[in-house]
Amino acid sequence: MEIVYIIFSSFSSILILITIPFSLIMLKIYFGKSIRNPKYAPVVGTVFSQLFYFSTLHDYLSDIARKHRTFRLLAPDQSELYTTDVRNIEYILKTNFDNYTKGDYNKDIIRDLFGNGIFAVDGVKWKQQRKLASLEFSTRVLREFSCAVFRTNATKLVRIVSRFAKINEAFDVQNLLMRAGLDSIFKVGFGVDLNCLDGSNEEGNSFINAFDDSNALTYWRYVDPLWKLKRFLNIGYEASLRKNIKQLSDIIFKLISKRREQLENQQHNIHKEDILSRFLVESKKNSEMNDQYLMDIILNFILAGKDSGANTLSWFFYMLCKNPSIQDKVVSEIQEHIGYQEIGSKVEDFVELINDEVLEKMHYLHATLSETLRLYPAVPVDGRVANTDDILPDGYELKKGDGVYYMSYAMGRMSYIWGDDAEDFKPERWLNDYGVFQPESPFKFTAFHAGPRICLGRDFSYRQMKIVSIALLHFFRFELGYKTRKVSYKTMFTLLHFLNYQYKLTDVCVYPHMDVISYCICY
Repeated sequence: MEIVYIIFSSFSSILILITIPFSLIMLKIYFGKSIRNPKYAPVVGTVFSQLFYFSTLHDYLSDIARKHRTFRLLAPDQSELYTTDVRNIEYILKTNFDNYTKGDYNKDIIRDLFGNGIFAVDGVKWKQQRKLASLEFSTRVLREFSCAVFRTNATKLVRIVSRFAKINEAFDVQNLLMRAGLDSIFKVGFGVDLNCLDGSNEEGNSFINAFDDSNALTYWRYVDPLWKLKRFLNIGYEASLRKNIKQLSDIIFKLISKRREQLENQQHNIHKEDILSRFLVESKKNSEMNDQYLMDIILNFILAGKDSGANTLSWFFYMLCKNPSIQDKVVSEIQEHIGYQEIGSKVEDFVELINDEVLEKMHYLHATLSETLRLYPAVPVDGRVANTDDILPDGYELKKGDGVYYMSYAMGRMSYIWGDDAEDFKPERWLNDYGVFQPESPFKFTAFHAGPRICLGRDFSYRQMKIVSIALLHFFRFELGYKTRKVSYKTMFTLLHFLNYQYKLTDVCVYPHMDVISYCICY
């Protein structure tokens, strides 16, 4: 009887230890949030409720957005407003730009991974990095250098896919695109040949895995109320995150050291084709720009350069497989402006024909890439935090410290923004009656952000995607191997194409245009 009592007593103590903190957290979440006040956006749950829908989070938020253009999820210290209202988005990103910053809440979550990089800072540091990056992206040197790099990697991609196609061997299309994207951003951004695409650099493979895992694990913090405790104790996924970030740091610090040595050896003949070199030169004038700061900058540019291009291309080829008539139109446009090369012609000869003049004529390709970004934006959710109490254009009030997040993924699916065919893949929506591409307002099409912080690499990204897609679509035709299977994504800061191995989703067959029909399945 005594033993039973002791066990029961211990269980009661544990239950109390769990119940009291939980009750305090819930009280803090709901107290003082004006839940029933119509001046504030309707409450549909707490930030922690997202945990139950995490694997399909963006679709969950889209379902709510169909009922409420602006709504709230409650957090312990603030409310988090989510909106698809174009007026609100223009207001926080442009009209009242100075009142909306990254906020301490977001900075706390992303600081371990992105540190003081351009996506994680405001004020002086943001302006400093923005100015230097802007100078770099505006140079003709970068444009010519980047195009040469993109052509080189596109040629490598064609050769690799061709080998797989001829022997009917399985391969992973997205993985190839990720490798090519990483090679491109390392060469263009940091002047380094990573050689990840051809598989000769295992460090590159490790970098991709560590970076994507860190991306996903950091995003998980938004739904885990105990992440700070886990980080302090170095347990669970926080231990994995710390290990991954350490691995990334080691690789990047070595890269910085190598690039600095190269620049020192060049002395008066310093080549500044890449972004890192420009920042290294600037670091000599600014003592705050130490190696840690440079690492933060690099990680932020890798996020922008690798994920925006490679992720979008992955979704792009998937949508072409789902819509073969659209793929035929893109191929026809390529043949119209470049021509059809004879069997046996060199890949390099064709790729060299993809110049700026040709890219400017590719209106349908540009529209198809934009349509892909509309439905599958590289960054599905982004936002800001209010520095003072404010009232949004839709009339809802918010308090100092409240977050306002715009949902690019959800926006692309809203009929009240894009019409009744919003969920259809329709490149023609971007073309006028003469077949010329017509851009939309960046506050409606938010794939590249908007306002003063609009993405500097937008044209850079389009150029990369066009060169790669033209090369691959000229030599191969892509089809779905299992047409009834569906595709999902991995919930993280970027919309990574996720192959659900439980159902073996998204298998792609590749057919060379200029060879005997053979195919390979991509897992």
